Amino acid sequence: MAQPRTIALDAMGGDHGPEVVIPGAAISLERHPALSFILFGDEARIAPVLAAHPALAAKARVVHTTHVVAMNEKPSQALRRGKGSSMWMALDAVQKGEAHAAVSAGNTGALMAMAKLILRPMKGIERPAIAALWPTITAECIVLDVGANIGATARQLTDFTLMGAAMARALFHVERPTAGLLNVGVEDIKGAEEVKEAHALLKAVELPLDYRGFIEGDEIGHGKVDVVVVEGFAGNIALKTAEGTARQIGQYLKDAMMRTWLSRLGALLARGGFRVLKEKMDPRRVNGGTFLGLNGIAVKSHGGTDALGFASAVDLGYEMSESGLLERLAADLETFHHRLGAVSPAP
Repeated sequence: MAQPRTIALDAMGGDHGPEVVIPGAAISLERHPALSFILFGDEARIAPVLAAHPALAAKARVVHTTHVVAMNEKPSQALRRGKGSSMWMALDAVQKGEAHAAVSAGNTGALMAMAKLILRPMKGIERPAIAALWPTITAECIVLDVGANIGATARQLTDFTLMGAAMARALFHVERPTAGLLNVGVEDIKGAEEVKEAHALLKAVELPLDYRGFIEGDEIGHGKVDVVVVEGFAGNIALKTAEGTARQIGQYLKDAMMRTWLSRLGALLARGGFRVLKEKMDPRRVNGGTFLGLNGIAVKSHGGTDALGFASAVDLGYEMSESGLLERLAADLETFHHRLGAVSPAP
């Protein structure tokens, strides 16, 4: 039986605020009845939207604040002026133990800066990473980092690998997830020095995962591994390129099906198959990036998503908290860093 879990929501975050956050939370509550919520934001805006969802209203409480972090605010500004904002208060609820996870569709840089300050990185973690779910031919995989950091050392890439594997165990329920380093080729001599060094370390140290070596960009969608590791600059470009390509293919298909009366008839006959394809390619289904490597669970939803997409981010926060991810990851990191110290000099 599922344990009761409380999710702290930045009700004012994103492009639409409560008008998307609250209906999204209501959808997630239908899927996970053990959930309850703390909504941080302007009560005058929240109350009328919440009234339209009585089941959610019965399992939510509102904490009022009019202070909101703007979507275009710099992380440094958000840290100086963000205390008391809906984003800050949601993260603070996790730090105080009042909530099991925080979810926000707000400013990514501000959320990461605040999360690092409030939740603090785990022992031995130099940089937290954003991990995202990625649809594949077989199911889904996890890709990290997709934008928290620009560049990464070999040590950080190995930490990302371990963090991604912990998330894969939590979400995919596999004890030894497969993992690979994203590279420009599969040969050992290719790639940046940091990537090659991380590759050597991952091969040398015994890990609670199955390291498969280098993989190339076209193999991510094939589901070759459960966890794909990359530094944040390339990871974010890969993610945005994949999202754009999915929309491009969808438009190509729509245009082709509407070109002639015969193609329209074919589209009508194949509408069941197209519905399945649309659902598989829908980015809302895997919306939500998790900040891994912190002493608490924080999930970033896409700022422009709708209620269905925000519900996916809430679902992710629930699943991460339900799995006992943080405790297992802390133990894995301690063991890994001990073994790493035996095979390489301290950074």
